[in-house]
Amino acid sequence: MTLVGLNASSFGLELLGTTVFLLVRFNLIFHFIHIHLATLYPPPCTVWFCPALAKRIRHNNTFMDALYPRDWKDVLEILAATGSFFFVSILLLIRQPLSPNRSMCTMVSRKLYNMSQGQTVIAELARDPSQCPQKVFHRLFEGHHSLHAHSDSESDSDSISKWEQLDELQKARSCGNFGTTETSELFLKVYHDALCSLEKNPMSGVVSPPLLGGTGVLPLTIVAPLPDLCRHLANCIVRAEHEIFLGTNFWIHSDASTLITNAIRELSKRAGESGRKVVMKMIYDRGDPRQAWDNRLNVKEDQYVGGKVRLPAASEIPNVDLQVINFHRPIFGTFHAKFTVIDRRMALIQSSNIQDNDNLEMLSHIEGPIVDSFYDAALLSWGKPLEPPFPLLDSPAKNAPIPCYGAEQEKGVSTANGIAALPEHTTKSPHYDQDLDNEARRVNESMNPIENETPTQAVSRHLNTTIQPNTTGDAPDSDQDPKMTPYMVLPNHEPFAMAVVNREPFGSPNHSSIHTPQNSAWISAINHAQKSILIQTPNMNAEPLMDPLINAARRGVTVTCYLCLGYNDAGELLPFQNGTNEMIANRLYNALKSDEEKSHLRVCYYVGKDQIRPIHNSFKKRSCHIKLMIVDEQIAIQGNGNLDTQSFFHSQEINVLIDSGMVCRAWTELINRNQNTAKYGAASPKDGCWHDPKTDEIPPGSMGPVPGRFSWAKGAIGAVQRVRGVGGF
Repeated sequence: MTLVGLNASSFGLELLGTTVFLLVRFNLIFHFIHIHLATLYPPPCTVWFCPALAKRIRHNNTFMDALYPRDWKDVLEILAATGSFFFVSILLLIRQPLSPNRSMCTMVSRKLYNMSQGQTVIAELARDPSQCPQKVFHRLFEGHHSLHAHSDSESDSDSISKWEQLDELQKARSCGNFGTTETSELFLKVYHDALCSLEKNPMSGVVSPPLLGGTGVLPLTIVAPLPDLCRHLANCIVRAEHEIFLGTNFWIHSDASTLITNAIRELSKRAGESGRKVVMKMIYDRGDPRQAWDNRLNVKEDQYVGGKVRLPAASEIPNVDLQVINFHRPIFGTFHAKFTVIDRRMALIQSSNIQDNDNLEMLSHIEGPIVDSFYDAALLSWGKPLEPPFPLLDSPAKNAPIPCYGAEQEKGVSTANGIAALPEHTTKSPHYDQDLDNEARRVNESMNPIENETPTQAVSRHLNTTIQPNTTGDAPDSDQDPKMTPYMVLPNHEPFAMAVVNREPFGSPNHSSIHTPQNSAWISAINHAQKSILIQTPNMNAEPLMDPLINAARRGVTVTCYLCLGYNDAGELLPFQNGTNEMIANRLYNALKSDEEKSHLRVCYYVGKDQIRPIHNSFKKRSCHIKLMIVDEQIAIQGNGNLDTQSFFHSQEINVLIDSGMVCRAWTELINRNQNTAKYGAASPKDGCWHDPKTDEIPPGSMGPVPGRFSWAKGAIGAVQRVRGVGGF
């Protein structure tokens, strides 16, 4: 259900639930109230009560504690803030700015072709680094002058005639930078639909249109707990020669973040020894009142060196020029992207935030010309003048050797039988490697049993992190064959077609931002699937995906969905979020009428490699945060976007679409190798829930397919958790 078109019977309840959601979802709302009321009432009445309640919620254990008055001043604070909040919330509901992404063209126009052949933000900044990337994009693709630049002149009649003779897929291919690289028909269909979404709003893809499609290689994939992803990120940081961009949603001081901050310190040391200085820019998203008028806030050193962030001070890293931005587009436009670009030669796109958790995560290491696309997306995400500029603005990845080709890569991952195991890279004992093979060997050998461990106990040790160090496994040792392999190094391969399928942040409280490259790619991939769809996501409740998935199963496509049991259930029960995974699974199965149709749908809940049953996310023992879609074992979409309402309609996301049967088959094998989801996690087609094979009970913590009439109230808990950085996102 969207905020547009509420029926009369549900309006009151939905409004109440929405206001509670907004009240605790982001502290920003209090400051919006303050801004609105400051125009109506003179200070000092309005200068303190709105931030005051936000502060009370942050510093109390529960929402109700924050509302409990302790004296007359508390009463005034609460009454003024909540009363004005309801007033402003109603205004927001009545006046909802709509997104230009609410409609979409279905054909590749000549204008879109011309746009894809034009200049890029990177090239303009290379010419004049003092410019603002956002303003450059507007001038190139959105402003009045850009309309003239992307129109045909009278002398183009021959090229127009040839253009009109092309079919839609040929037109789409001509808009990408694929060169002589072969592209599958399925890839072109998905790329075509992602491309068409740029017609009315080029910024919806958070990349210059000429860089939407390209080619690249994928030498390394990681499917592992978060520390393993941070170990690779740390190694790449240490190897940097000139510049680093790092974007993440949450950054919280933790073992995970310490692996990275240690690497920044090591980088500064190495840079100093070689007489160079590295430019590093970092983005994260934490609610701040000033984002009401400036979405991108410069974070001062005294802010990022303390509290829950704890990045290195400038004095600790004299040879790294670190600059930090806090980016959020109020109200709901979260910066949910998680990607890194190193020296404009390698891009890391991952599912994980930088905070300790119990999640299984995924990272893809990408090299080749497509890195320029991630670089462009990084500049647009930064959105402010580069002070200082990146040194490699005039050094395209497409003109440079592919780094992994310069090293001898072994086929597959070595475990080096008979050779002493490499010590594990930890926060207290860093060990940096110079190549991917040694990195993989170091991590993968840590899966071997030590002393008197059984194979399952070795897996439990590796999956346990600082937040749940004592979780034990109950899977038989036979389940460890095939062995869990966190790092998968692929043999050298030729570049294949890729595309960045992103979405811009959208803050307005409605669901009109639909047609973005990310969303169009997801829907197109499902609609064009002929044999199989494999999805892994923590949550799956985006309404526009429901009918395509149901229709795919009806036409005989095998639809497999690996979901996480209870992942942020409370938050997904909020109004307009569309429900929990169990509710969605029940709905999908019920929509399929015959047993044959139901046989084509297989919903499973994540089961850790050391377990024989799913564990509800509320216990924080074994969860999965991977975001992946593989279709017909030919194309895949991997990155930041959950298949949920927030990612579909609001958050900024960065994703990659790949066209490689080799990688898709390797990913499918790796995903299944590193978890027991397919073996033990199947949901019942009767209700979409997992049931114990012996007792038929649903797992502890599970709400089942019908959580209750006032389930929105439980959603307030999830919203509070997200504000505190505890809930999933």
